[in-house]
Amino acid sequence: MQLRDPRSLRDALIDASSRADRFLWSAEGEISLGNLLRGTILGGRRSELSGRSVLIVTHDQLATAWSLIELDGVARRVVICPPEMAANYLPALVARAGVDAIVSDTACLEQNCLRNCLHVICGSNTLSAEEVRLDRYPTEWVLLTSGTTGSPKMLVHSLASLAGAIKGDVTQESRIIWGTFYDIRRYGGLQIFLRTVLGGASFVISSVGERLGDYLVRLGAHAATHILGTPSHWRRVVMSPFAHAIAPRYVRLSGEIADQAILNKLRSFYLQAGITHAFASTEAGVGFEVNDGLEGFPAHLVGRRGEVELKVDNGSVRIRSARIAQRYIGEKISTLADDEGFVDTGDMVELRGERYYFLGRRGGVINVGGLKVHPEEVEAVINRHPQVRMSRVRSRKNPITGSIVVADIVLKPQPGCEGPNTPVVGLQREILQSCRELLARHKIPAAIYFVPDLALSASGKVARDYA
Repeated sequence: MQLRDPRSLRDALIDASSRADRFLWSAEGEISLGNLLRGTILGGRRSELSGRSVLIVTHDQLATAWSLIELDGVARRVVICPPEMAANYLPALVARAGVDAIVSDTACLEQNCLRNCLHVICGSNTLSAEEVRLDRYPTEWVLLTSGTTGSPKMLVHSLASLAGAIKGDVTQESRIIWGTFYDIRRYGGLQIFLRTVLGGASFVISSVGERLGDYLVRLGAHAATHILGTPSHWRRVVMSPFAHAIAPRYVRLSGEIADQAILNKLRSFYLQAGITHAFASTEAGVGFEVNDGLEGFPAHLVGRRGEVELKVDNGSVRIRSARIAQRYIGEKISTLADDEGFVDTGDMVELRGERYYFLGRRGGVINVGGLKVHPEEVEAVINRHPQVRMSRVRSRKNPITGSIVVADIVLKPQPGCEGPNTPVVGLQREILQSCRELLARHKIPAAIYFVPDLALSASGKVARDYA
């Protein structure tokens, strides 16, 4: 049986009701997807949310998942609030999205901007689902971008655009147990939640504040077969003492540049797994996957006609497909695509032979005396060193050139050293020599700092000073 275009998440569950039961597991508990057709966590108030613009603010991802299933096709709009959303952004978010109802797993939301909204508590106890004939709405799904400055942008998707990359045989999907280090309230994690519901699989959900090792153990206990995360997530996994608690058949990286060092490491760690890296964004949707084990992507993908079309303009990847978001809410420029329907992703690439290689984000360029440096390009070289776990390249002000390049490096544990990240003699010299051999002079770090760890952003990427 092939996956078909979904009318709503609830309809998809009804279609799947004859198949084996499936689950959503989190650290806090579990939900049988079959029970979602027979129960509700909205306290019998789902009909009150019909046709409304609903803000979903929950601590527990399971509550978000169940709320989405109950509200898709019922609410006019659902606005999915990520867990790290600062409270001071809520008034603008509520006003811009026309929010008139809120679904939450807490009664402690006392901001003035929410007092005129209908407030429905989604509880941990389930009730028998009410059989109420409701008006059906083509629900708008509103996702928030992970910008680092100002109020996050709000993007409108439909279920069809979000599910555009989800295809396959449901008899095969039903054998899959998904896991991801992403949160389902952001695009990457939401994709896996939708695959679970629409494709007939099960899903081991990470929990807010859960330690990496604990999640890896839970993934192993539920025999997760397909696991996804950013390259930074996976760098932490392979250094964890619990890395072999999992035995995935499929490993995918996205959200950051997947350099050859991490691809090779994962291939040696998980011999039974297919290693894939994907290009996707909240605005443009899923662009493509690369399955050949190499960084970058084949040049023949550019200019090819099909469901997803790519072009490179002034070094930036642009995407045209039915998977892109419909528009922004509350922005001066509400459209995402150009006159030809392409979305500029802002991800810069360079053609070398028959392959494109990612350089980094256009907004993250370091200007060294008028010459451009993409931090990710330098990091890819540093990360090749066998004693480097991960790195972050950043700028430092300089009175002559304006900026210079410096690197923060986390080392792998070294035998015989006092601490896990104590640099060995000559290591700095070796890393700089590699940079000199492969990079232009202005891209070579002027200083290297060995640090115990690097912070990750809420979306699992190395934290930087740009979005």
